Amino acid sequence: MASQDWFDKDFYATLGVSKEASDADIKKAYRKLARQYHPDQNPGDAKAEAKFKEISEANSVLSDAEQRKEYDAVRAMGSGARFTAPGSGGAGGFEDVFGGMFGQQGAGGQRFTFQQGGGGGGDYDDLLGNIFGSGRFGQSSGGYRGFGGPTPGRDVTATTTLDFITATRGEQVTLQTSEGKPITVRVPAGVSDGQKIRLRGKGHPSPDGGPAGDLILTVKVRKHPVFERDGLNLRVNVPVTFAEAALGATIEVPTLGGKPVKLKVAPGTPSGRVLRVKGRGVETAKGTGDLLAVVQVAVPSHLSKDAREKLEAFVADLPDEDPRADLLAKARE
Repeated sequence: MASQDWFDKDFYATLGVSKEASDADIKKAYRKLARQYHPDQNPGDAKAEAKFKEISEANSVLSDAEQRKEYDAVRAMGSGARFTAPGSGGAGGFEDVFGGMFGQQGAGGQRFTFQQGGGGGGDYDDLLGNIFGSGRFGQSSGGYRGFGGPTPGRDVTATTTLDFITATRGEQVTLQTSEGKPITVRVPAGVSDGQKIRLRGKGHPSPDGGPAGDLILTVKVRKHPVFERDGLNLRVNVPVTFAEAALGATIEVPTLGGKPVKLKVAPGTPSGRVLRVKGRGVETAKGTGDLLAVVQVAVPSHLSKDAREKLEAFVADLPDEDPRADLLAKARE
């Protein structure tokens, strides 16, 4: 809910967007700035860390429809003014804010008088409660109630990077908060690159006794030199020789973290054909994928003179067919 320092902070300016910015614009601006100022990208840079906290706070408010609406209302009410103590000599006190709301003049005109407790004229709590329709603002057994209840803590965003095998099997990782507090997170098996995991109550504590915010963890997965994710399936390109593809063969295919399996390549197998190995993909609570071996016919880059002559003789014995004839005909349709 609303924070009194919202009068001082221009979250739109912090993210570099206009007040009319869409949710997508805010998200895009935040991601760009978060990458630029993230502590992992600026180790030991206190200014970058402070900037990262500012943009995280701004995004936390503006990305939440209810908080954004409340923030806009508070900023419009105060027009950037602050609540200053009576007699401080500065403009922008309670009188100016509420005088403007109710059509009164500024510091030189009529002013409201606020009494604390028992004065008969109503105190800050009654006045603010009546304005916002939420009763008294004072302290309660649950803490500062704000606009109708305790303020939930702000969410915290974090990023962790896992290697490919660890991501497929799941892992328990330990993160370090900005306050130096370790948090243990269980990353589920089969997590994909860019997936977000929300941990309830692991964010910032509430300032007034409300529930803590959440930790939103984005998982980055390093690429594997051989395997590629296809949902729960694993794809691997498997080279075969021309002779193996033409005549047929039994070949070995690697598996992720296990022994190779043997597959039969049928005679006349073309490049690009997919051979499926059941149950050797990514295993998760929702199911297990398959291993998809994609045949790639390997062409020798160098031929001896004798090999070339034999290949030319072989080609001469082949039927006079153009394998691209059907392709060219369809392209002209």
